[in-house]
Amino acid sequence: MTANASATAGPERREYSHAERLRVITGVLTCILLVALDQSVVLPAIPQIAASLHGVSHLSWVISAYLLTTTATTPIYGKLSDQLGRRAVLTPALLAFLAACVVCALADSVPMLALGRALQGLGGGGLVAVGQAAVADVVPPRERGRYQGWFATTWAFCSIAGPVAGGLITQHLSWRWIFWGNLPLVAIALITSTRALRGLPAAGARGRIDYAGALLLMFSVAATVLALTEGGTDFPWTSAPEAALWAAALLGFALLAAQQRTAPAPLLPGPLLGRIGHVAALGGLSSAAMFTAIFLLPLLLQWTYGETASTAGMHLVPLLFATAIGAFAAGQVTRRTGRVKPILATGLLVGANGFALLCLSLHAKSPAWPVAFTALTGIGLGALMPTTLVTVQSLANRSEMGAATGILLVVRAMGGTLGATLAGLAITLAGHATASGFRFGFLTAALFLVLGLGLVARLPEIDLRPSVATGTKV
Repeated sequence: MTANASATAGPERREYSHAERLRVITGVLTCILLVALDQSVVLPAIPQIAASLHGVSHLSWVISAYLLTTTATTPIYGKLSDQLGRRAVLTPALLAFLAACVVCALADSVPMLALGRALQGLGGGGLVAVGQAAVADVVPPRERGRYQGWFATTWAFCSIAGPVAGGLITQHLSWRWIFWGNLPLVAIALITSTRALRGLPAAGARGRIDYAGALLLMFSVAATVLALTEGGTDFPWTSAPEAALWAAALLGFALLAAQQRTAPAPLLPGPLLGRIGHVAALGGLSSAAMFTAIFLLPLLLQWTYGETASTAGMHLVPLLFATAIGAFAAGQVTRRTGRVKPILATGLLVGANGFALLCLSLHAKSPAWPVAFTALTGIGLGALMPTTLVTVQSLANRSEMGAATGILLVVRAMGGTLGATLAGLAITLAGHATASGFRFGFLTAALFLVLGLGLVARLPEIDLRPSVATGTKV
């Protein structure tokens, strides 16, 4: 079976000029830059925040609160942007992000700062989902992978620049200036994105909003992420509170599934999930593998090769830039061939082999070997990130573009949390002084990618069209 990407529903789509596409891409990139920096810039400031606010026991919520609200609201923003239009949803999200930065900067306690971070997540959850859906509105399916390389490069740059900038600001000014410094960036994002998205019509028909489904989804995702992040840290894995979190998550998803079957305008339409479910799962597995590598490599370099934390952090640079290279290469191939299954299969094989070679290099005398093999996994994983997004958008109707993008992003986020959690669990069970924990973690990541090959085999052949005009799905 062949899917002619992408199927559309609703008003006829027009072709956009190169200048119009670049304007939208630039507007979206400013939002991506803002979110990517905000996720990493606060990390070096944690010790100073603890000293300033006289609170250590709940300091992890400065990170967790942002993660929870961002993950839980991403698919909701995507669905709303389909109904109301991209600009109508993105602008309030940016204003919420702006207000949250002020709350964080003025915080006089850890709970107030955590509240501000949660509000930031409520705004940040819409920036990536709505922005990526807007790109799909104006860029033909065959060309989208090309621009995804730009986004991958932005994420890689911010992963390096964020902690460096956060450290410098904390050292020479104050941690509060991390949040004050966000204000001009948000203003720039507001100006560029609102101008860029002006004129983009709403993709779907205005209709009833599934508030019950949104609340159930937020509850279920939040409980799952909380169980993954708190397990083994604040709560032992076999404790009653941890079991209660998992029970709450399972109950929430069960209630959500039942509610979605009867809702007149479901937040997560069954037909859409049926088309994109395999690709979304693939995105989650690849994200889990990526976060396993990011989590384990610095620990391996410090505990096995005696590197300092800063040196080990710098040795993540080859991995991050390798993902950008893989994303760029995948975009060029999809642009020329219009096919995604060969790229997905190749990315999975390259990544899995990289992790297998990592396991064989654990006793190498030089850290250059594990760093090089991790970069090899980065090339494969980098090829998967933009290609899964293009595939999901190609399998969705035009009126479902935002919802499909949001679903993929939330599954990716949960996959990343799962990968980091399993990596930490592997180290804890094996003991950080031995190589067995690292071997188990890297083999688990390889297994994630091998499982992904089974999902790719079940995908239909997808022909990426060189046009955004109306098409049909066969």
